[in-house]
Amino acid sequence: MSLFESNFSCVNNNQGFLIKLLIERLNPAGWPIQPRNFPPGTALVGGAIRDALLNNLKHKPDLDFIVPSGAIKLTEQLALEINGRCVILDSKRDIARLVVKGWTVDLASQVGLSLKDDLSRRDYTINSIAITFDPSPKIFDPNNGINHLKDRKLIAVSEKNLIEDPLRLLRGFRLSAELNLQLDLKTISWIKAHKSLLKNVARERIKFELERLVNGLWADEVVQRLQQIGLLDPWSPKKNDLKTFSLPLKNISTLNANEKEIAVPLIFLIKLLSNEGLNNLGFSRKKVKQCNLLRYWHSRNDGFAFKSLSELDRIQLHKDLENILPALILQLSTSDQEQWLIRWRNAKDPLFHPFSPLDGDTLKAICNDQQGLWIGQLMNFLCKENAFGRIKNREEAYELSLNWWKQNQPFYD
Repeated sequence: MSLFESNFSCVNNNQGFLIKLLIERLNPAGWPIQPRNFPPGTALVGGAIRDALLNNLKHKPDLDFIVPSGAIKLTEQLALEINGRCVILDSKRDIARLVVKGWTVDLASQVGLSLKDDLSRRDYTINSIAITFDPSPKIFDPNNGINHLKDRKLIAVSEKNLIEDPLRLLRGFRLSAELNLQLDLKTISWIKAHKSLLKNVARERIKFELERLVNGLWADEVVQRLQQIGLLDPWSPKKNDLKTFSLPLKNISTLNANEKEIAVPLIFLIKLLSNEGLNNLGFSRKKVKQCNLLRYWHSRNDGFAFKSLSELDRIQLHKDLENILPALILQLSTSDQEQWLIRWRNAKDPLFHPFSPLDGDTLKAICNDQQGLWIGQLMNFLCKENAFGRIKNREEAYELSLNWWKQNQPFYD
């Protein structure tokens, strides 16, 4: 029996065991605010309970509470008492956030006549588990989320709940990618039926889910399923573009953890979103540029680790992709991957980390402090010569600069 399974072995006949396990992992004594500070009927819900069951809690987990009423007013009061900050998230639905000492605590007024009513309006059963703390902790699991978590199933509470907030269509895939859970067939059928609704969701919310999804440890299969279903069609690359971009994750073992963290999310984004889609969803200019450059240089792959490129193109490739090169390296053969990684890991490699052996101030001194476009052109020239081993030391770089200036000075006078 695995550790995961042992956590749930006594669920049906000994709730006390599970309560004790959850309280131990949640460690309320370490929270910035104690359960006794909340009004009677308050319940902890959602991700913190789920992650505690999975033994996957962050050091400072995000805490979500349902209070009987007056969530915003209560949050403002608590913020004053413990020197925190109150952020109103939704005034109509009475939801606020308490930010204090690196913790995020969300408070929402109960929806419906009971806790069960509120939990029935949640997205997935694994997020519809609650704990009440008065007078002693009790678990509420009206949608059987604990057993679904045990069975590694991700099941929507209802079709209606997905329709009411279409972001939940995408959230299911994000949870699958992060937690290694399988969406059940009925839930998938609901997602397919209502996928067109996602375009009505605020782009910031979609972007947030996608950023987490592509960083999930189990994102590979999830990305493929997303493409099959077409949930992201309004923002996806054209089919012809997808055919030119493969993702041989079978070779990913050549990368270390940091390199995987750089490479894999970028490749997933390129597979899921076009450059226009990235822009429309509000990704940063830097991220859009990285994806655009990665697409471009992938299209230039000659099948021989870019050996047919000119020297200028090789230099430009490594300038463009210097900080994200592992994402391109994944497209190479295993033997080429190993060679490229050795060179990329060497911060002093003059081709994989191009640099001019002389800085701009030195070059200006060589050429009598004259200024102009020539400085950048000369530095690019030195960078290329250095990258391909034609400069051995600063003295050679100095002489080469003088000769270059003598030959080119008439064009800059």
